[in-house]
Amino acid sequence: MEAIGVGSARRVPWNEGRLTGQKSPLKLREIWAIRIRLQLAGKTRDLALFNLAIDSKLRGCDFTRLRVSDICLGSRVAARTTVMQQKTQRPVQFEITEQTRTSVEAWMRAAALSGGDNLFPGRIHESPHLSTRQYARLVHRWIRAIGLDVAAYGAHTMRRTKASLIYRRTKNLRAVQLLLGHTKLESTVRYLGIEVDDALEMVEQTDV
Repeated sequence: MEAIGVGSARRVPWNEGRLTGQKSPLKLREIWAIRIRLQLAGKTRDLALFNLAIDSKLRGCDFTRLRVSDICLGSRVAARTTVMQQKTQRPVQFEITEQTRTSVEAWMRAAALSGGDNLFPGRIHESPHLSTRQYARLVHRWIRAIGLDVAAYGAHTMRRTKASLIYRRTKNLRAVQLLLGHTKLESTVRYLGIEVDDALEMVEQTDV
């Protein structure tokens, strides 16, 4: 092994000083803290982004590419829709709550969006829609605003939040698997960070 000279620069690992692994989901009180801040600040686009990201449970690459036609029937946001996932090429269905529909419709009116328009257009000329990097920066801004450590959260937090809340309330792994569009139940178990014994107990209870 060659010795590293005194003048050689040490290669710094990309994750040095960072928390790695799955990003934490938001708790219910944290969801409302962010939502209220965005409402009070009049952040129409960010409120629509935040609400729809939680409802959709989509990966960032799928979420940022949404078009108006993906979630609307005419000029109204649908109560339920189906989106094709890029990663798996499998459709995933999700419900859109009334408050999310209201916030998204307000954003569409403010931005004069219709038809095949990107739901969240990019703000740089080269990108027709919000980039995943821009989306991640927005999530960190929301997290920081309510005093949480941004190192523990990220864009994937938005995908995990509602899935985690549903699991905690129902303990129904199969339902969460379908909502996330996972092909294997084991993927959902790992995704939610469920203890093995707890997972086995749930599977035994639902086995037929």
